[in-house]
Amino acid sequence: MSLIRTTSILTLLFGFLLSPFAVFANDLLTLKVEGVTGSLERNVKAHLGTLPKSDVQRRAFIFNAEDNINAALHSMGYYNSKIEQEFNRNDKGPWQLSYHITPGEPTTVRWVDIQVSGEMRNDQLFEQWLSQLAIRPGDRLNHGVYEELKAQLLTLSLARGYFDGKFDKAEIEVDRDYNSAKIALHYDSGKRYHIGEVTFTGHTLQPEILEELIPFELDAPYSTGNLGQLNRQLLDTGYFSNIKVLPLVEQVEGLLVPVRVDLSPKPDHSIELGLGVDVGNTVDNNIEPRVRVTWRTPQINSYGHSQETSAEWAPDRPKFLTTYTIPLTHPLDDQLKLRVGMLRDKYGVTQIYNEEDRKFKNTGQLESSKLLFAVIRQQRLGHQWILNYSTEVMRESYTQSGVDYDPFFVLFGANVSKTSRGDNSLDPKSGFLQYYSVEYADPNLGSEVRLARLQAKFKWIQRFFENHRIVSRLDLAANITNESNLAQIPPSLRYFAGGDQSIRGYSYNELGPSIDSVNDEGEIVREVVGGRYLMVGSIEYQYYVTPTWRVATFIDAGNAFDVNQIEAITSVGAGIHWISPIGPVKFDVGVGLKETDTISRPWRIHITMGAEL
Repeated sequence: MSLIRTTSILTLLFGFLLSPFAVFANDLLTLKVEGVTGSLERNVKAHLGTLPKSDVQRRAFIFNAEDNINAALHSMGYYNSKIEQEFNRNDKGPWQLSYHITPGEPTTVRWVDIQVSGEMRNDQLFEQWLSQLAIRPGDRLNHGVYEELKAQLLTLSLARGYFDGKFDKAEIEVDRDYNSAKIALHYDSGKRYHIGEVTFTGHTLQPEILEELIPFELDAPYSTGNLGQLNRQLLDTGYFSNIKVLPLVEQVEGLLVPVRVDLSPKPDHSIELGLGVDVGNTVDNNIEPRVRVTWRTPQINSYGHSQETSAEWAPDRPKFLTTYTIPLTHPLDDQLKLRVGMLRDKYGVTQIYNEEDRKFKNTGQLESSKLLFAVIRQQRLGHQWILNYSTEVMRESYTQSGVDYDPFFVLFGANVSKTSRGDNSLDPKSGFLQYYSVEYADPNLGSEVRLARLQAKFKWIQRFFENHRIVSRLDLAANITNESNLAQIPPSLRYFAGGDQSIRGYSYNELGPSIDSVNDEGEIVREVVGGRYLMVGSIEYQYYVTPTWRVATFIDAGNAFDVNQIEAITSVGAGIHWISPIGPVKFDVGVGLKETDTISRPWRIHITMGAEL
C-alpha cells in the first residue's frame, strides 16, 4: 500500500514540473488548472463555465468545481483521475483556486453492442451507416462520440420514416478496475411509414404540371431523401421563390403520412443587369467592356410557359436573344424551346501587307451579322443523359475577300450530353463531361449548300491526394462539305481556335486557316477565315494552397485546320484561382510557343469565372 502511495506522490511531483497550466482570472477569482492539455483541457474549461460575477456565484463555483472537473474527465473516458485542490481566501483581492489534475489511464471501449429490431433491420441505409461507424473496439471512451452515435441512429430512423422507434437499451457500462467500457444500443424501429397524398398550395399552375414533378409513387416508403428530391424538382422549375415541403405527421392515417407543399410564386417579371469586361479575348489584347440586361418571366400562364430575353452590348459584338419555353410531357424533363436571335460577332484576323515594312499589319477581323429562329426539343433521358433535337433557320451576312455573302441555312440537328460530378459543389473533386452533336443542311431542304457538321467535346476532372487536381479537355469537330462550298459556309458554322476555353495565349477565335486576296486598292489582304476541322486539347495541373486558393499550370495544343493547312499551335501558362462562393475565379496567363502567318508569338491574360462543369 505504501509503495503505491509513494509512486503516486512521485508521479504527482513529476507532473507538477512538466505539466502546462492554464490561468483564468477576474476581480473575484483566480483559477489555475494544471495537468491537462488539448481537448481534455478545453473540456474541463467548458464544464467549469465562466468565472463568477458575484460573491454568491463565487461560492457556488468553488463548491461545484471539483464535480464539474470530474464530469469533464469522465465524459472523455478518464475514470481513474486524481484531483488536487488548493484554495486561498483573500480579503483584499481575488480568491485563489488551483487544481492539479492527474488524468490517469483512459478507459478503452472493449465492446460495441448495437442491435436493431423492427423493419429498419433490413434497411440498406442502416447497413451502410453500421459499416461506417465512427467508434470501434480499442478506441478511447468518449461520451460525446457515444451521444453522437445515439443521435445519428435516431436521426436516421426518423429520416427513413420509423416514427415509432425507441431505445430499449442505451447505456455505457464502465469497469474502472480494468479501464474498459461496453457500449450497448438496442433500438426498436417499429414499422416504416409511407408517403400519402401530396397537396400543393399557393400556386396558379395546372394540377397535372405539379403532379408530374412528384418523383415517387403514392404509398412510397417515407424518406427525407424523397421529400428533398421533390423540393429540388420544384426549385429547378424556376417558378417559385419559396418552397416548403411539410410532412403532416400529426395527420397520419394508418401508416400513410400526408405531405403538404406550400409554394410562393416568383414575381411576374424580373430584370437583371450585368456589367463586366472581357480580358484577353481581343486580337489587340484590349479590355472590352460588356453590358447585359436580362428580362425573365418565370410563369406566363397556368400551363407553365416562361420566357427569357437578354440583350448584350459590347464593342462591335451586340447580341439579342429571346427564348420561349413550353413544358410538354414533363415540366423539366421534356421542354419545347422557341428561340429568336440577332447578333454580330468577329472572327479570326484580317491583315494588309505593308510593302515598306514588308510585314502584314492587323486591320480588323472578319465580321458577321446573323438572324436566327430555332425550334428545340430538350428531353432528359435515363442515366443523366440530355437529348436535344432542333431545327434552326438562319441567315448570316459577311464580307470575305472583298465579296459579300448572305447565305440562308436550315439546319436539322441533334445532340446528346452527359455530365457526371463527384459532388454537387461548384468546384467538384471529380467529373466527366461528354457531348456529341450532328447537324445537317441540304439545298433540297432550303439551305444554300449541303453541309454535315459533327462535334464531340470531353472534359475530365480528378482530384487526388487531397490537394492535387487534374483538369483535361478535348474538342473535336468536322464540317463535311464540298470544297467549292467553303466560302458560302458562314463564320459561325466554321471552326476557330484561341481563347480562354481553347488555346490560351491567343485571343478568342484568332486561330485557323487563312486565305490571301487582293483588294480594290491592289493591297494583299490576309484573312483567318476558319477551318473545316477542329482538334484542341488541354491538360492542367492544379494545387490547392488552401481550401479556397490554388495555383495552376497548363498546356494547350491544337488548331482549326483544313486538309491543306494543318498547323499545330501550343501554348503554356500558369494561373491563380480563388474558389469563391459563386464558383472559381481564375486569373491565367498564357504564352503562345509558335508564330503563325498572321500572329507573332503572343501572350494573353485571361480572367474567367464560373463552374468548370
